[in-house]
Amino acid sequence: MNSISQAEIQKRRTFGIISHPDAGKTTLTEKFLLFGGAIQTAGAVKSNRIKKAATSDFMEIEKQRGISVATSVMGFNYKNYKVNILDTPGHKDFAEDTYRTLTAVDSVILVVDCVKGVEEQTRKLMEVCRMRNTPVIVFINKLDREGKDPYDLLEEIEKELNIHTRPLTWPIGIGGTFKGVYNLYEKQLNLFQADKTKIAKEIVAINDLEDNILNDLVGDKLANKLREDAELIEGIYEEFNHELYLESYLAPVFFGSAINNFGIQELLDTFVKIAPEPRGRETENRLVKPDEKNFTGFIFKIHANLDPNHRDRIAFCRIVSGKFERNKFYHHTRLNKKLRFSNPTSFMANDKNVIEEAFPGDVVGLYDNGNFKIGDTLTEGENFLFKGIPSFSPEIFKVLENKDPLKTKQLEKGITQLTDEGVAQLFTQQPGNVRIVGTVGELQFDVIQFRLMHEYGAACAFSQLSYQKASWFTSDDKIELERFNTIKKYNIATDKDGRQVFFADSIWSLKMTQDTFPKINFHFTSEF
Repeated sequence: MNSISQAEIQKRRTFGIISHPDAGKTTLTEKFLLFGGAIQTAGAVKSNRIKKAATSDFMEIEKQRGISVATSVMGFNYKNYKVNILDTPGHKDFAEDTYRTLTAVDSVILVVDCVKGVEEQTRKLMEVCRMRNTPVIVFINKLDREGKDPYDLLEEIEKELNIHTRPLTWPIGIGGTFKGVYNLYEKQLNLFQADKTKIAKEIVAINDLEDNILNDLVGDKLANKLREDAELIEGIYEEFNHELYLESYLAPVFFGSAINNFGIQELLDTFVKIAPEPRGRETENRLVKPDEKNFTGFIFKIHANLDPNHRDRIAFCRIVSGKFERNKFYHHTRLNKKLRFSNPTSFMANDKNVIEEAFPGDVVGLYDNGNFKIGDTLTEGENFLFKGIPSFSPEIFKVLENKDPLKTKQLEKGITQLTDEGVAQLFTQQPGNVRIVGTVGELQFDVIQFRLMHEYGAACAFSQLSYQKASWFTSDDKIELERFNTIKKYNIATDKDGRQVFFADSIWSLKMTQDTFPKINFHFTSEF
């Protein structure tokens, strides 16, 4: 492979930002874009006055609710690195979307609120990172508020998330006394003025903690405390080990306040140096490495109507190997057909630019008229599917009801496209062609209803079903399969791919069914 492509791989950093809702994930994303020069002012999430700012929460319902419900992809250049951020929904009802996004990143920044500490969703997201051995950096946010003691937070993170930590920056004071952060990694101290909308001007950089200028700037008490803390940390913790971080055994920790731009530059500067470059991915046949000559990639997200003025549908493709080129034919392995993309795009929040080429680690948007499903693979001819992008069995089920018979076509198109995006799963039950929507959280039904109305002009309602669990089922015994279908016909539907699904009224009834039909195999993710 030529050295240009190798250089392209080495300079890319593709990562996800994950957190419990309200820990400050969207604010941190925005500040990264600010440092990367991708936007000039921050604060667009909350303020309509600042039109200049791009933001990752661009869907209307997100602006209304103030939560991220769609994963956004944003790229920017920073100090000779090409940084790709995949922002994820923090809300637990969208955990599946977050899980799929984590299949497309090489590392993660986990945001923890210093007031609340480790929360439930943080634990779940960390489990997903562990399943994939994804390297994690922890950013402890909101140091401008009266929060937990930094040592207690580190202990809590180690215990609750089952990962070793190593602070690379340390806060000077907390809440009302918060003055900035000391960079233990670079042995530098930067003191900032709080500025919520622009990059704060650096006041001073101190390379020696013993320098009396520190006392003049932060006072004797905080200066002496910082000296004690820095000495203690160097004594308690081993040197930062890069290999252990890449093996996802050790999490470097940074402190700061995203909203006030405290500690963000230290985080970003260290991140681009230590975070992994694009990694290989497993397929059913073999491991695909980034520096292979031939292009490969997989679809991890589909989003309809990114632009409300155009009814477009974009499939997000993570490039795994080789070079992607505009207007070149690629092989869609599931459909066994060749596809060409005349307008592949890169993203800056909701700004899209047509690109000529892209490299491993990049995420490109491919305009799609119904060819793609989540998990699809593109190659230059080789036949395989990338692994590890499953659908999960939903837990809440509702019947979709059409409120306007004149808009039946729009409703059908809308629900098909939205479920292709992975917002929810769609099942069809006979007799009567009943449409059942299954999700992992209640909020998705609000989002579907809102988007069907605003994007497709289709009014709908949902009525609750008593099912508690769905599972795909298969069997090598055709007679037993027929018997099962006959006895359980009122609890069986098909998914969008025509696979049969069994709906259980309770976990207990599922267990009873499994015991009664031992020759039937029940599957709780779509990868079987």
